[in-house]
Amino acid sequence: MKKLLAFGMAAMMALSLAACGGAASSSEAASSEAASSSEAASTAETAGSDKTWVIATDTVFKPFEYTDANGDFVGIDVDILAAIAEDQGFQYELKSLGWDSAIAACQAGQADGMIAGASITQERKDSGWLFSDGYYTATQTMTVPANSDITGFDGLQGKTVAVKTGTQGAAYAESLKDQYGFTIQSFEDSPTMYQAVLGGQCAACFEDTPIMQASIKDGGLALKVLEDTANEGGDYGFAIFNADNQELLDMFNAGLADIKENGKYDEILAKYLG
Repeated sequence: MKKLLAFGMAAMMALSLAACGGAASSSEAASSEAASSSEAASTAETAGSDKTWVIATDTVFKPFEYTDANGDFVGIDVDILAAIAEDQGFQYELKSLGWDSAIAACQAGQADGMIAGASITQERKDSGWLFSDGYYTATQTMTVPANSDITGFDGLQGKTVAVKTGTQGAAYAESLKDQYGFTIQSFEDSPTMYQAVLGGQCAACFEDTPIMQASIKDGGLALKVLEDTANEGGDYGFAIFNADNQELLDMFNAGLADIKENGKYDEILAKYLG
């Protein structure tokens, strides 16, 4: 009787263990299936985040983008873009093309976006630029040789003024030329424009104030900014030229808000502007 009882108890335990084993197997299968689904979702997400955005920029626009003594590409725009990309977790390739070429690359679909101290204007919006929130407010001013006796716009009568093609400085000069009787000569980059003034080819140039001040200070240029010639200024913006790249614009805006809030933005400005 004890043997039968023992045998019965053993059989019940075996059945119980078998049942537990079956439950464990089902649980493991469910867990494995969930893990597989999670892994697939993760893989899909990773695949989407693998995109490397191509960002075009100018080559000589100090202190926003320029090459330092070590040959490294640096500047306010460069650091802001890096901080935003880190905050938002996207990858990018920065291509230094020059102002006109950067615009052309974006319009041709060879670049996804552009950051190059581009002023946000209605005219540019109307022509297809899609801007981010403003990331820096800059004015434009007139600059003359250090030994010039020109003190304001009145001294430009009959003279030639230098501007950089397609910039807000050029637009500012254009708005004044008829009133003050000067002509405009366009250049493709800032250093060439400065040399035209230093060499006497042009009596003055119009440039974004922080750019001009940094160039004079760091380059030891014999030029002076006439501060009383500044306009009201406007914001610089990151730009895309294709609505399909809206994701990039949205990430830029979100990252910009974050780095302004956490203090990184102010650190970058202090690094270059003091």
